Amino acid sequence: MHTVSGGEVAGILVAVFWAILVSFLAVALARLAQTLKATTKLVADVTDQAVPLLADASAAVRSAQTQIDRVDAIASDVQEVTSNASALSTTVASTFGGPLVKVAAFGYGVRRAIAGRKEDVPAKPPRRTVIVGRTVPASRRAKRNSRGKRD
Repeated sequence: MHTVSGGEVAGILVAVFWAILVSFLAVALARLAQTLKATTKLVADVTDQAVPLLADASAAVRSAQTQIDRVDAIASDVQEVTSNASALSTTVASTFGGPLVKVAAFGYGVRRAIAGRKEDVPAKPPRRTVIVGRTVPASRRAKRNSRGKRD
């Protein structure tokens, strides 16, 4: 029989250790390869889905920009209509305002003249004369009215 020396035992142990280490590394590399394949497939799937989503997002942004442009045009048209209405209102007020006031005043004067001719209309109560900050006493008003002046 052959006896095994200590160096041979040590060599066998080192060889077994390396064989186990290489086996573990081979298993780890095989799992790493599977993980890389799954990651590559996942990235490809995400890319396949992201490209249409980005295209849809781009189309939505373009549509929103078109709508914003339309709203801007509508807002400027509304502003123009508002300024035109304001100018028209000012023109109508300046054109018809003075004559309408004169017609109203004339109508009021005619009504007063007709009402003054009727004898059955009671006399109006005397008006108070007001000067800024004070009231003229009734005795002074009576003197002024007796001279033919109106208050």
